[in-house]
Amino acid sequence: MRECAGLRPEIIKEFRRRIITWYLNHGDIHLPWRQTEDPWAILLAAFLLRKTTTEQVLKVYYTLLKRYPTPADLARASVDEIKEIIRPLGIENQRSEHLKKLATYIVEKFNGKVPCNREALMKLPGVGMYIASEVLLGACHKPEVLLDRNMIRVIERVFGIRSKKKRPHTDKELWALAKRLAPKDNIDKAKAFNYGILDFARRLCTARKPKCNICPLRDMCCYQKKEQLK
Repeated sequence: MRECAGLRPEIIKEFRRRIITWYLNHGDIHLPWRQTEDPWAILLAAFLLRKTTTEQVLKVYYTLLKRYPTPADLARASVDEIKEIIRPLGIENQRSEHLKKLATYIVEKFNGKVPCNREALMKLPGVGMYIASEVLLGACHKPEVLLDRNMIRVIERVFGIRSKKKRPHTDKELWALAKRLAPKDNIDKAKAFNYGILDFARRLCTARKPKCNICPLRDMCCYQKKEQLK
């Protein structure tokens, strides 16, 4: 990986501070899955949010969680019952089967409790590094990082870093850098930082036409410096 800006401790500290401040002022703090420490509620949201917008998930999340507040409740439901609730999200046949399979596995292998261990979480059907990190961060008081395409885009632009991997989210160096950037000594700050980058990437540092003119990171951003030289 190459970088155009040094990753000095003071730069990392300032980057972290600005992201957290932006999130506390402009982020989606009140999303229900960010206001709970229930691992099932967080895991459920993570599954629903794949290939779906936050706005769409909000339409079904409350109903689904109220109807099935535990993995055991959902495991007892029929696929058709689940499908009817999540129909507004699309691809409901696939989603409903995946959700039932997930809940059933938790009941059978973990006595109905979502584990707070990365190795165990990644044994769950459909759970990879990112979803495991979401549960560990949100429910298990572990300062993990949520490295997805949004965080990758922000890191690449601000620090001028480009992964050599075709699938950057599998790049171990990038994961190590993300962990270096995130707060480790305070779980509330770790959550604010991670959720902040997700919202920041979605609203300001967008894939196309980023809003650099109102970006709080513009004076420290390699991408912005290159744009000014054009």
